Amino acid sequence: FADREAQRPVREDTVFRLASMTKPIVSAAALALVDAGTLGLDDPVTKWLPSFSPRLADGRAATITVRHLLTHTAGLNYTFMEAPDGPYHRARVSDGLDQPGLSLEENLARIAKAPLLFEPGKAWHYSLATDVLGGVVAKAGGAPLPDVVRRLVTGPLGMDAAFTVADPGRLAVPYGDAGARPARMADPQVVPFGPAKITYSPSRILDPRSYPSGGAGMVGTADDYLKFLEALRTGGGKILRPATVQAMTSNQTGELEVQQPGGKWGFGFGFAVLKAPEPGTMPSAAGTWQWGGAYGSNFWVDPSAKLTVIVLTNTALAGMAGEFPDAVRRAVYGQAQP
Repeated sequence: FADREAQRPVREDTVFRLASMTKPIVSAAALALVDAGTLGLDDPVTKWLPSFSPRLADGRAATITVRHLLTHTAGLNYTFMEAPDGPYHRARVSDGLDQPGLSLEENLARIAKAPLLFEPGKAWHYSLATDVLGGVVAKAGGAPLPDVVRRLVTGPLGMDAAFTVADPGRLAVPYGDAGARPARMADPQVVPFGPAKITYSPSRILDPRSYPSGGAGMVGTADDYLKFLEALRTGGGKILRPATVQAMTSNQTGELEVQQPGGKWGFGFGFAVLKAPEPGTMPSAAGTWQWGGAYGSNFWVDPSAKLTVIVLTNTALAGMAGEFPDAVRRAVYGQAQP
């Protein structure tokens, strides 16, 4: 159901909160600016955001580039991934899912107050890098992030995915799976995720004062997102050059450890890339690229099988990670339950 209590079914035009599945779209917008010669992969972030210059823990200055942001090798963090007394918590950094009404400028200032986890480029760590990238894309694109994304990605592909909800009646109600039965989310809502806890504010997408989170701020339909993934799988369509898509969907992090289950992973410009599947547990082939969203969604693209699969649910976090997405993948490849 899009709304279990009202018995409103999910339809083809039901709009879901994409959460981190926003990241590949914003990454594609950045790469379109690279294709146009406006933005450089090795541009320092300070070229576009002069005041964004977080330092290392020992106080030394560090240079973060656009490439570091795209590959999550910048040394940044997420609030939900650190201890409750960590620097992001102390600075009241938003993860892009919470704190309705917060501006991007204020959140970037808060992030910049916290020390980097490591020297940029030396390790991989999932983070708010794509929120920072969103700020870069807006500056380089000469317009607010939603307008740049519409001009470079969603518009050319005929998508209505956006950072705002045109028709709230189409929006799926979010549920959290912390209990025995998924419960309708409160606002705010804290949902455990392994040792971490993610804070959600479902009303954020309906508050026009909320900054457009490049890492978590979009909504869209399954058909919409499929257009985007298929454009990438088939060479870039109207949005990117084939060589750029090849780079985006290839490992860009060398032998750095990328934490994903099911095999040995790298990271491209916006999502994880499978380097070597784990026999017996991962049916997808090497070269598969994938990601998910914390409101309960996931996708994978297996180029060798000419296969694109997207699963949108409104249950956090079971729709993104765990038994359900694993079962869907096995079923798609015709594998029995282990």
